[in-house]
Amino acid sequence: MSGTGGRGTAIEAALRALAPGLPARDRAAVVDRALGSRGLRQASPPAAAWAALAAYARHGFTEYDALLAEGYDRDAARHFTRDATEEVLRGWGCRHPLDAGPPGAGRQGEGKR
Repeated sequence: MSGTGGRGTAIEAALRALAPGLPARDRAAVVDRALGSRGLRQASPPAAAWAALAAYARHGFTEYDALLAEGYDRDAARHFTRDATEEVLRGWGCRHPLDAGPPGAGRQGEGKR
């Protein structure tokens, strides 16, 4: 896992708090996603963990990518996969709703990832 080192360790700790039931293999993939995202480089570890976790659930466990391939725009694809994404997150023990944005951000919406 790329999670070794200060930032990766902090992201992994945030993931453990956000989604305590996330399997180790998936946690490693989410940490790698967060560390590899240029858009998350400046984000706090909890915000990076949240954004990467939501994206991992959306892309890997819903029909999001298929909807994009069919021509839906990102907002529409997110709308149609919202319930499925929330269900995946809940299955990992996550109680942080998608529309709450990053942890500690209040109810600002999901934002662009």
